[in-house]
Amino acid sequence: MRSTPRPSARLRRGVPLLSLVAASALLVTGCANPGETTSAGGGASDGASAGGGQVVREPSTEATGEGCTLDSYAGGIEAVELEGATVGFSQSEPDTAAFRAAETQSIRDEAEAVGAELIVTNANAELPKQISDIQDLLNQGVDLLIVAPLNSDGLDPALSAASEAGVPVITIDRKVTSEHCSDYVTFIGSDFYSQGQRAADAMAEATEGEANVAILLGSSGNNVTDQRNQGFLDQVEAEHPGLEVVVEQTANFARDEGQTVTEQLLQSNPEIDAIYAHNDEMALGAVTAVSAAGRQPGSEVRIVSIDGTANAVQAIVDGQINAVIESNPRFGPLAFETAQRFFDGEPIAEDIIIEDDEYNPENAEANLADAF
Repeated sequence: MRSTPRPSARLRRGVPLLSLVAASALLVTGCANPGETTSAGGGASDGASAGGGQVVREPSTEATGEGCTLDSYAGGIEAVELEGATVGFSQSEPDTAAFRAAETQSIRDEAEAVGAELIVTNANAELPKQISDIQDLLNQGVDLLIVAPLNSDGLDPALSAASEAGVPVITIDRKVTSEHCSDYVTFIGSDFYSQGQRAADAMAEATEGEANVAILLGSSGNNVTDQRNQGFLDQVEAEHPGLEVVVEQTANFARDEGQTVTEQLLQSNPEIDAIYAHNDEMALGAVTAVSAAGRQPGSEVRIVSIDGTANAVQAIVDGQINAVIESNPRFGPLAFETAQRFFDGEPIAEDIIIEDDEYNPENAEANLADAF
């Protein structure tokens, strides 16, 4: 870990602190850690980012309007050479979750590949800490920020500080409600509504169109949960009337909560014979709960989820989960490629949407190596 910030790759305006004083003063426990620094150079290493790379969905990323450019972002900023630049990555949740571990490793690997110095912070699922993490990265003189937001709302003070400092922000995985090309350059992520629709289709196939479904909701306050749920419900209403949603309950994308909530739901709603989980961690918790209830996951209780973790895909092979809609966490190559295009003067669209695959009993074993 470096003791003093490396000089910036370009001249920078001072970082304003006033916009963050109120948030920081209220939250003593939310102070940022100094970040973990990786000095990079050379090729990408083997690790969690190995496997299926992200593919941008057609139409091309420039199809959503004029796009954000160096001249239009935050009133105009200077280009940066990524090789030798300092890049900050603000991770939102602990890397104990497979999705976050693969996401962080992918950013690390690509930073190494382009020769950038990477500083990583982790907010440990605390919004105030993510705000202070981003401020700390700005104070260390980063030239580019990649942010995996914890929530869609609430990061405005930190993103505004980055904008005032002339530091471009690329958001990944969860879309923020802040102003495009003022507070952030672009959002890179999946079509979460479509994921929900595809999960409904997979559930209908697994249940032959007839089931009493419980939904394990992700954490509140972000577009992932909202859109994965709405897509599922809308598709059920439009195409699968035999699927009856009996109950919905939050399990916060966590395996332990997925298990606890499922245990409670099976006791209070014994007619449940299908579970839709917004992510694999909750689905794996549900597998444990269904088994503990003396029922067979995958046959007596059908389970469909979203992510594509190795454990969940293996559970398909083992007959305990029926389908997984992929949500690819390997953002590193696309994030740095997008940053390079931005610094080269190209317009960058507000949303860069990636294609996601699907794992099912027919392809899970053959594609297990692509899981994360």
